Amino acid sequence: MHSGPIRATLRLPLTLLDAGKAPFGREVPSAAALLSPPAFQDELSWERADSAMKVTVERAQLLKSLGHVHRVVERRNTIPILSNILLSAERDQLSFSATDLDMEIIDEGLAQIDIPGQITAPAHTLYEIVRKLPDGADVSLSFSGDDPRLVIQAGRSRFNLPVLPAGDFPVMSSDGLSGRIAVDTNELIRLIDKTRFAISTEETRYYLNGLYLHTVNDGGETKLRAVATDGHRLALAEMPAPEGAVGLPGVIVPRKTIAEARRLMESAGETVDLQVSPQKVRFEFGAAALTSKVIDGAFPDYMRVIPRDNAKILTLDNDLFAKAVDRVATISAEKSRSVKLAVEPGRITLTVRNMEAGQAGRLRRRSLRDWLQRPLPAGCLRPDRGSAGRVPLR
Repeated sequence: MHSGPIRATLRLPLTLLDAGKAPFGREVPSAAALLSPPAFQDELSWERADSAMKVTVERAQLLKSLGHVHRVVERRNTIPILSNILLSAERDQLSFSATDLDMEIIDEGLAQIDIPGQITAPAHTLYEIVRKLPDGADVSLSFSGDDPRLVIQAGRSRFNLPVLPAGDFPVMSSDGLSGRIAVDTNELIRLIDKTRFAISTEETRYYLNGLYLHTVNDGGETKLRAVATDGHRLALAEMPAPEGAVGLPGVIVPRKTIAEARRLMESAGETVDLQVSPQKVRFEFGAAALTSKVIDGAFPDYMRVIPRDNAKILTLDNDLFAKAVDRVATISAEKSRSVKLAVEPGRITLTVRNMEAGQAGRLRRRSLRDWLQRPLPAGCLRPDRGSAGRVPLR
């Protein structure tokens, strides 16, 4: 088998090109037009944008920014430019951009800019290099058109990375987004943590592969609500709607976007700026910003499956119940993860049976209004470990 490069060449008569005509009735630019001064100058200006760059940045700042953006980049990419991070140096700021075409994260930090410019470099390799540099080191990033490699220097360490032109890097548009809505960071974290475990991982029902964010009117009060379901369990959490959220379109935010946004919230300030459109959502965390496409689909009418007028209410100690579920779920089968609850006056028994691992335990409780006995998936029994006191179970 031939292993060398395969090339194809289309030859057209020069007289045909000079005449400005082409086969099949289409027009092509003449040879003179292709070499006209404006087109030639545009090509030079594009080359000049990637001709050089030199910056110096403190290692901690560089590692923090790279840590924010490099996770978006997939380990395996069929499009080479998507394996890279876009580095943009201007004035006293060095910005970092990464994308997988469905989501984009941008972060920036202070840097000493000796030569402003743009270039792209391998995301994961660059992150690993910076991570292993000594603390407190000043890292120099430089590139020149004479050597198509990014040079990384810190102390006696020197690395050369291959680069690709910044002009090839895709940029996600933010057109059509709503005005910024300031959402309390802790409240948004609570909404995500209480619901994201129920997001489906099955690709067949793609509209369940995300978190449904929308506003509802509940008793005259507008609330921001997050809902997730995989068809077996459903999680719902809500908070008072922030100012300006009334009338926002409901969107299904993809699972990967939710995971990245939650991670960025760890270093965010008191509020997160949220922008929404029917096609995109954008989170801003100070210097970092995450823009993502939303899932194009209709989320099911979840209110129809939430039980109403249920008189069977059991009040449990939150911490004790969480620990008991965790203990007995240790031997549950990975596929079903079911825990059987048997309730009678003064006592609740949690039982797990696994033909391979054995059987586990029970828990005595005091407060009870009625009795029930039914198996439930262990993942459904997720009381908030951060809460104190007692939790009602319906």
